[in-house]
Amino acid sequence: MIRAASALRPAPARAAGIERKSAREIETMRQAGRIVAVTLAELRAHARPGMTTRQLDALAEKVIVQYKARPAFKDYPGPYPFPGSVCVSVNEELVHGLPGKRVLKDGDLVSIDCGVFYQGYYGDAAISFGLGHCSPEVERLLAVTRGALWAAIALMRPGQRTGDMAAAIQKHVENRGCSVVREYTSHGIGREMHEEPYIHNYGKAGTGPILRPGMTIALEPMVLAGRPAVRRLADQWTVVSKDNRLTAHMEHTVAVTEGAPEVLTRRVEGEK
Repeated sequence: MIRAASALRPAPARAAGIERKSAREIETMRQAGRIVAVTLAELRAHARPGMTTRQLDALAEKVIVQYKARPAFKDYPGPYPFPGSVCVSVNEELVHGLPGKRVLKDGDLVSIDCGVFYQGYYGDAAISFGLGHCSPEVERLLAVTRGALWAAIALMRPGQRTGDMAAAIQKHVENRGCSVVREYTSHGIGREMHEEPYIHNYGKAGTGPILRPGMTIALEPMVLAGRPAVRRLADQWTVVSKDNRLTAHMEHTVAVTEGAPEVLTRRVEGEK
């Protein structure tokens, strides 16, 4: 998801509260999620050393529009309207990387965050991957981030609390010698990009709102190889690690059901 710091987050269009979606609404969100998944898969397949992040952004918009959806991030309000269709963050850039002239290199850790608006509903997901021949540190950070995401998704069942997911992310990451960001959160999603509940990357199990069927959440661990401190660059959007060490960001939009959670931004069943 793209979002400014809390002070810059736009006010929700409707009254605050956690919305539970109907089966019809979740079906539309499932379609939005598939468009996100296809877009991210296309970007991953085409990313190569020598490309600019702007070229990836142009491809993203082409794919999204092809499916009769709208890039949700383009012109998103913040310090100034976000200029891209996706966020492309590289190495020390954690989130909100502006597509531009930066040239991708062999060994880079690339994170791409994509959101779409389709038939009145949003889908949102992010991937991180190593480009070409990557260092063991890149591979390890990707594994830690992926594990944190799926540890939290596994807890998205009726009766669990949002704090259970936050605690699972923090425990998984910190037990492996990495850090979680403090300033940015996972979030509910549906007719708005950002809805209640907001879920930190750290927390205490047994706290927070109870999960109920029909809730839809964009769950996104943001992980740093070093210390958790971050800063924003002069472009006022890109968030980087203060120690300039590697970062990674992975995200899925997930629906709480009567049973196992359903990942709405997965291309095929069983995909991670």
